[in-house]
Amino acid sequence: MNQVNGCAVILKNGEWRTGPIATLSKELHTSYRPAWGLLWLCLMAGAFSLPATLGAITLEELLTQPKLTPKKFASRFADFGYEFNAPIQPAGTFLARKRGDCDDYSVLAAHVLAQHGYTTRLIHVRLAGRVAHAVCYVNEANAYLDYNNRNVFFTLTRSGPDIRDIASKVAQSLEASWTTASEFTYSYSTRRKTMIATVSQTGGVETASPPQSSPFNVD
Repeated sequence: MNQVNGCAVILKNGEWRTGPIATLSKELHTSYRPAWGLLWLCLMAGAFSLPATLGAITLEELLTQPKLTPKKFASRFADFGYEFNAPIQPAGTFLARKRGDCDDYSVLAAHVLAQHGYTTRLIHVRLAGRVAHAVCYVNEANAYLDYNNRNVFFTLTRSGPDIRDIASKVAQSLEASWTTASEFTYSYSTRRKTMIATVSQTGGVETASPPQSSPFNVD
C-alpha cells in the first residue's frame, strides 16, 4: 500500500485501486483474511497428522551410524521407559515403542555394537530376593551398558571382564547380593538364548557349566 496525499494505492485482485487510506486498508485486510485462515488450517492439520513414532530410532540407523560408540549408543535411549516383557522384543518393536526392559536393551546393544566392531558379552545376574538383571559388557570399553543407567550421565559402568566382577558390580548397584551369573548369546532370528557359562557364589568357589541352548528369559 502506497500513500499519496492522504489517499492510498493498493493492488487488489490484479487491479490497482486508489481511495481513502481507511477504506482501502479495510479492503486489503478483508481480501487477505481467507488466505490467513487457510494457512492456519494447514498448520493445524499438519500438527495433528504427525506420526506417533516421531523421533523413533530405527535399527538401520543404529547399524549405519558412523563411529557409533557404546556411550553414543546408550545416549539414544535416555527417553525410553521401563516395561517388563517375558519374551525379548524384536529390535524394531522395542525401538518403535520406546519401552522395554534390561533384556531388550542388552540384547540390542550386543547386536548393534558387535556390528560396529566391538566385542560384546551378555551377562545375566540372578539376585537374592530380587528380580534378575541383564547387562551388555563391552570388552574394549572395560565397562557394561545397563538399562537402569540409560538416563544418567554415566551410562557405562566400569568393571573387570570376569563374570564374577560384573555380577558383583551389578549387585552393588542394586544394593543386593548375587547368587549366580551367566554369560549367554541371543539370536533375533531363532529368538533363543544360548548359555555359555555360569558361575555361582557358593563358598567363594566358581563353577562353570558347558554351553547350553535355552529359551529362558530374564525375570
